[in-house]
Amino acid sequence: MSAVEAAVPVLEARHLVKRYGSVTALDGADFDLLAGEILALIGDNGAGKSTLIKALSGAVIPDEGEILLGGAPMHFHAPLDARRQGIETVYQDLALAPALDIAENLFLGRELRRPGILGLVFRMADRQRMIKESRKYIGDLKIRVGSLTQAVETLSGGQRQGVAVARAAAFASRVVIMDEPTAALGVKESGMVLELIREVRAHGVPVVLISHNMPQVFEIADRVHIMRLGRRVATITPKTHTMAEAVALMTGAASSAAPLP
Repeated sequence: MSAVEAAVPVLEARHLVKRYGSVTALDGADFDLLAGEILALIGDNGAGKSTLIKALSGAVIPDEGEILLGGAPMHFHAPLDARRQGIETVYQDLALAPALDIAENLFLGRELRRPGILGLVFRMADRQRMIKESRKYIGDLKIRVGSLTQAVETLSGGQRQGVAVARAAAFASRVVIMDEPTAALGVKESGMVLELIREVRAHGVPVVLISHNMPQVFEIADRVHIMRLGRRVATITPKTHTMAEAVALMTGAASSAAPLP
C-alpha cells in the first residue's frame, strides 16, 4: 500500500440524503477518499452505490448533506461542474465514440484547436497535437494499442477500457471514479485494467473503484467502503478483514458495531 496522507480527505461526503418519491436511495451516507489510495466501494444492489457516485460526480444533486473537495464545500449542479474541479468518472458504457479513433476519443468534447484564425474562427482541430498528447497519455499508463489513429471499434474490450481510463486520467487532477471497469472482461483483460488502475494511482490521482468482484477488490484496494440501505456501514481493509467478513457486513449478517468473528 502506498503512503496515504492522514490529512484532510481529497473527497468527502457528509450525511448525504437523496430521495426519489417514497424511495430513499441515500440515507445519511458518509464517504471519504484519502490521497494516494484506491478505495473500493461495495454493496448489494439497491445499497446506494450508484446514487452516491452520481452525487460525487455531479450527476445527481443530493437533497441534504454536503460534499467537500480538499476540505472545501462543493455544490455540483452537473457533471461538468465536477469535471472542472478535477473529478473524472469512467462509467460502464465508457462513453466512447466507436467510429472515431483513439486520439479523437481521448479529446472528445475537449478538442484542441489550431492556433490563430483557423482555430478561433473556423474551430479547426489541431489533430497532430492531439495525437502527440494522446501518445503521452497512452504511454504513461502503459496501454498497449497499435496506432492512435485506429478506430475504437477495432479495439478489444480491455483496450477500449484503457482508452476510457486514459481519457479520465488525462483530465483528472483530483479524483478518478471507475464504475465496474472489469465487467464483461476476461481474466487477462481484467488484469490489464487492474494494472491501469494502479498506474493512475502511481501518477498521484486517487481512485474510487465500484465493483462486485470481491477477489479483485481485495487484490487492489487499500480500503473498502461498504454500503447497505443507503449508508456506509463500515470501512475496512483487505489486511484486517476477509472477503467473507466483508460480505457479512454488506448483507447485514454482521453488524459494523459488533466485533467480527
